[in-house]
Amino acid sequence: MTAYVCSLLANTQTIPITTDYYLVRFPYGTESYDAHGMHDPAQPDGATSVYPDERSGLIWPQHDAWADLYALMYWEADDYTELRDRFVRDPLNLSTGYDSTCTEDRAITPGGQYIAKTWGMFVHPGTPIGLMVKHNASTSVKLTLAEFKLAYHL
Repeated sequence: MTAYVCSLLANTQTIPITTDYYLVRFPYGTESYDAHGMHDPAQPDGATSVYPDERSGLIWPQHDAWADLYALMYWEADDYTELRDRFVRDPLNLSTGYDSTCTEDRAITPGGQYIAKTWGMFVHPGTPIGLMVKHNASTSVKLTLAEFKLAYHL
């Protein structure tokens, strides 16, 4: 049995004010682990990505599989009263169409917000996945740390 793992890490990025969810972006070449090339600037659909474009937020699974997804988000303190996040199949409508799952919204506690989440779902080659976030602050907010991980076994 082979483990297929893609583990992405991004330090501070600014999440703008938006009415829609924002795709969290991850630099290339800084992954904790991506031995199978699921987060590569040369993407399976023939496009080339450059961080921090939207495509730098995509993981491209290589197989049909039941996968575990993980996310870690550290939000700086701000005037928001709600944070939301979700995992999304095809968040940029490149193949099969936007399909969100595991959407969560949270009441805020004093100070920064430190969130870890996990979810299981089917993944497919040609259908990228992403981590999307949203806030209701009056200005852009910093996500001081983001991690996004995909793991499955064949």
